[in-house]
Amino acid sequence: MYSFKSRLWLMKNKKFLLSNGRAKLLKVIDETGSLTKSASRMKMSYRDAWGRIQKINKAVGTDVVVSERGGREGGRTALTEAGKNILKIYLEKEKMVEKALNFPSPCLTVDGIIFYKNKIVLIKRKNHPFKNYYALPGGFVNCGETVENAVIREASEETGFETRIKDLLGVYSDPMRDPRGHTVTIVYELNVIAGKMKPGSDAEDVKLFSLNNLPELAFDHQKILEDFKKTNF
Repeated sequence: MYSFKSRLWLMKNKKFLLSNGRAKLLKVIDETGSLTKSASRMKMSYRDAWGRIQKINKAVGTDVVVSERGGREGGRTALTEAGKNILKIYLEKEKMVEKALNFPSPCLTVDGIIFYKNKIVLIKRKNHPFKNYYALPGGFVNCGETVENAVIREASEETGFETRIKDLLGVYSDPMRDPRGHTVTIVYELNVIAGKMKPGSDAEDVKLFSLNNLPELAFDHQKILEDFKKTNF
């Protein structure tokens, strides 16, 4: 079974504060109470460990460790409140990133049904998966983009038509609908308002098909069009 690890940098106001190595040093100091033992455990010299602490102090703007001399163990090194706080923030963010990497969310896509001249507009896919199969125009939703804008953009890019949304057909979320991974698609019915039908960069071709004479379709688009026929005819 595969899993993922990441290297995280914690920054504030574009200033580098902690990386995995610095965070690990603070964590070991918190566990051992000794900079000497921490340096030994991390297989670095005392001078190198102290140099890293000084760099963290400078980046944070205050001391992240405090040293107490004396005693049978020759003194103690502990994290200050600032040190504990910055380490806590880093470890929490690291855990969030690892969780996101190893427990990914489904990808969001859109598909458009364009019923034009009493026929369905389908594009011939240029790329895998389902290369050379016909499919509804559609694709992935970009970050910062609404699903409504995404389906209009994809329809324009793949068919040449400018469209507006007529209605929402439904949401299709079968985890096996896309061999690349779990995708959830939102399907809209679209009306053509302008443009000329022509294939875009991701389409080998674009054609009109009768609902009663469809080619073999990619993904679950056969089911989607069956639902469209039940709703509209």
